[in-house]
Amino acid sequence: MTGSSIPPGPSPSAQPGSAVRLGIPGGAEVTHRDVAANGARFHIAELGEGPLVLLLHGFPQFWWTWRHQLTALADAGFRAVAMDLRGVGGSDRTPRGYDPANLALDITGVVRSLGEPDAALVGHDLGGYLAWTAAAMRPKLVRRLAVASMPHPRRWRSAMLSDARQTAAMSHIWGFQRPWIPERRLTADDGALVAELIRDWSGPRPPDEEALAAYRRAMCIPSTAHCSIEPYRWMVRSLARPDGIQFNRRMKRPVRVPTLHLHGSLDPVVRTRSAAGSGEYVEAPYRWRLFDGLGHFPHEEDPVAFSTELINWLKDPEPDR
Repeated sequence: MTGSSIPPGPSPSAQPGSAVRLGIPGGAEVTHRDVAANGARFHIAELGEGPLVLLLHGFPQFWWTWRHQLTALADAGFRAVAMDLRGVGGSDRTPRGYDPANLALDITGVVRSLGEPDAALVGHDLGGYLAWTAAAMRPKLVRRLAVASMPHPRRWRSAMLSDARQTAAMSHIWGFQRPWIPERRLTADDGALVAELIRDWSGPRPPDEEALAAYRRAMCIPSTAHCSIEPYRWMVRSLARPDGIQFNRRMKRPVRVPTLHLHGSLDPVVRTRSAAGSGEYVEAPYRWRLFDGLGHFPHEEDPVAFSTELINWLKDPEPDR
């Protein structure tokens, strides 16, 4: 399927593939396939040839959030691959495995399954949290790191526990701690809340109605809402548990690859001051880029500016600190 149109017809619960294996704008022939990694099966969308750039989506989205960057990266000479995280889109919905350490192993496992020695990881929101984690845990498999709209995990933990305004900004994460109610809310009225959240979290140029329809359909695939919420349940419930404390200690290990940190100045979910301190965990060239007038989804709100910044940095042989 080519183009950016969202197929009409049966609900995603009847035909999940039709909700996930979409085309991308411009008519480029993206390749859809499944790869095995870390004991599960992951759906990927692939375009282009060259050094691998692995794109990691956030909540409440799936691989298609990177549709503009896939084309831009491929045109720039990269092998661009967008994967669906565990439990989302076309990937396996396993009963367990939604802690960040295991999700990061999914990502590095996909790099290996693609036959590449390493990858530049580009993550947004939850995908950014996992990209930070993968870079710390498996540095040999991460060539470069680019994160949008998400602080380093230790910075995230500190902000959630000590900054009342940041805690309020992420009130949805606290709401996710209830059993079953969040899942029902996300899928009610054909996923209407998904579109509402994306609009509320965007700046003046939110994704269009066609894009919002795609995210709504994907969230309504059975078990997706539950699996999408599980990482956030772990992040909060583990704050005082031994596994959470151990993970926080592991994240003391510095990131030692060039890092690009991207953020929208109008992001209502992650405050700029929460994200901006993440450079202290990077012992390598670190570049901070604040996009004026953009919200939580800079890669969709202004894809040209975002892709240009990303590609210029990926091609820079000596990125500045």
